[in-house]
Amino acid sequence: MADLPDESGSRVQLAYETVREAVLSRGLKPGERVTVRPFTERLGISPTPVKAALAILEREGFLVAKQNSGFFVAELTLEDMRDIYELRSAVDALAARDVARTRPAELLDRLPKLLAGQYEALANDDVEAYAELDREFHALIWSGSRNRRLHAIADLLGAQLRLGQNFTITVSGRPQASLEEHREIVDAVLAGDTSAAEQATRRHVAQVIRALENVL
Repeated sequence: MADLPDESGSRVQLAYETVREAVLSRGLKPGERVTVRPFTERLGISPTPVKAALAILEREGFLVAKQNSGFFVAELTLEDMRDIYELRSAVDALAARDVARTRPAELLDRLPKLLAGQYEALANDDVEAYAELDREFHALIWSGSRNRRLHAIADLLGAQLRLGQNFTITVSGRPQASLEEHREIVDAVLAGDTSAAEQATRRHVAQVIRALENVL
C-alpha cells in the first residue's frame, strides 16, 4: 500500500500496517474475526480509517469479507500457497537474472553477509532471526532489479510469503536445505552467471513448494 499524504490517509496507513502485521505475526490467527474496536482503541483513531484498512487488506488477500459477519483472517489452502509461490518463482527468477547481469556493488557486498547471518542464526537455534534474514535476503535481490514494476509486486508478494514461511520453517531440515540453495544463488550472482542465477532460484522455490505440500 502506497503512503498517503493527507492526515486521513496517514491514519488509514497506520491502521493498515498495524492490522497487516498482526496477521503476519499470527497475533490474529487464520479464520479469526477481525473487529474494529480493539484497533481504534489501540491506535487512538476513529473506526473509519480502520474499516478502510480492512477493505484494502481484503483486496490484497489477507482478509476475507463475509456478508453480515465482517472481516476474517484468510485461511490459505495449499492451492493458495502454490499460487503465491509460483508467482514468487517468476519474480525471483527475473530479479536474480537482473542482479547477476548488473551486479550492483552494494548488493554483492551484502548478500554474502546475509547468508552468513542465516548460518549463524541456525547454529544458535534462533529461528526468528533466521526467518527475518531470509526475508531480507530475497528482498535485497528484488530491490536490485531495475524493473520498477517488479518492486511493487514484490512488496505485496513478500508480505504474503511470510504466511507461507510460518509453515516451511517448521519442516525438519528445511531451513538448512534452504541455506544451501541460497548459497547457489549467491555464487551465481557473484559470478555474474545469469542463467545459473535463474535456475538456482527456480530450484529453490520449487523445493519450498514441496515443503509446503508436506506440511499442508
